[in-house]
Amino acid sequence: MNNHPSLNQLLPHQAPMILIDALIDVGETHVHCRVTAHADNLFFDKDAQAIPGWVGIEFMAQTVAVWSGYQAWKDDKQPPIGFLLGSRRYQSELAEFRAGTVLDIHATHMMESNGMAVFSCRIEHQGQDIASAQLNAYVPSEEKLQEMINRTPK
Repeated sequence: MNNHPSLNQLLPHQAPMILIDALIDVGETHVHCRVTAHADNLFFDKDAQAIPGWVGIEFMAQTVAVWSGYQAWKDDKQPPIGFLLGSRRYQSELAEFRAGTVLDIHATHMMESNGMAVFSCRIEHQGQDIASAQLNAYVPSEEKLQEMINRTPK
């Protein structure tokens, strides 16, 4: 059993937008989360009894957000609001994640500069890699975030 904080403490999300189920491991440059495809997931297709494979990108993004939230938590700060800027080379062996499928999502922090960060991500099922991508994210400073929020459309 780990003694990590709960996902609610690490993610700037609330149900039903928290799509991952558990934080398994986290460190300075890595994070491992887990999700089981089930009907409570916001993207679960009841007719297909599955979650579409493209949702893997969001599983990866939320895993990255958990890592970011953990880094803030260590410094007694609130989880920051971040933005997924894009993904590169998302590949999935599966078109969908069938009900009951347990997915292990791994992300490794590769580099960061001025709030921009790059993560190498992969999803495993039963020890086999089934999806991978590189995610680019941006976590603005609190000052920049307020500027973005308060900006009036032109």
